Amino acid sequence: GLNNQPWKFMLIKNAKKKNGLSAFTKYGSLIKSATVVICVFLDKEVSYDRDKDIMAVGACIQNMLLEAHGLGLGACWLGEILNKKDEVAGYLGSSEEHELMAIITLGYPEETAKSNRKSLVSLLLK
Repeated sequence: GLNNQPWKFMLIKNAKKKNGLSAFTKYGSLIKSATVVICVFLDKEVSYDRDKDIMAVGACIQNMLLEAHGLGLGACWLGEILNKKDEVAGYLGSSEEHELMAIITLGYPEETAKSNRKSLVSLLLK
C-alpha cells in the first residue's frame, strides 16, 4: 500500500554479536551457526496502518526466504525471539521507531529439512 516499504534491516555477521543474540531464544544454535543474521524491523515512522504494514513486513520476509531458497541458501524465520523483543531491541541498540518483527538466519544448509504441511482441506473454513 502506497509503496511505503515499512521495513528496515540490521545485518549481523560478527560472531560475538551473534552469540549474544542467541541467548534470547531457544533456537540460539541457528543464530550462532548462521553466516549472517538479518534483523527485520517495522519502521513506525513510515507506517500509516499498523495491521497492513505488519502484513507487508511479513510479505517482505517471505520474499526474502523465497529468494534465499532460489539461490541455494538456507534461511530460517525466527519468530519465537519476539517473546523477548524489548530485551533484544535493547541488545541490538535499535531505536524506538523501529519495532523488531523477526530474525532471519541465513547461510549454507548442511542438510535439507522435510516438513509436514497441513492438507488444504484442513485449512478451509466451512
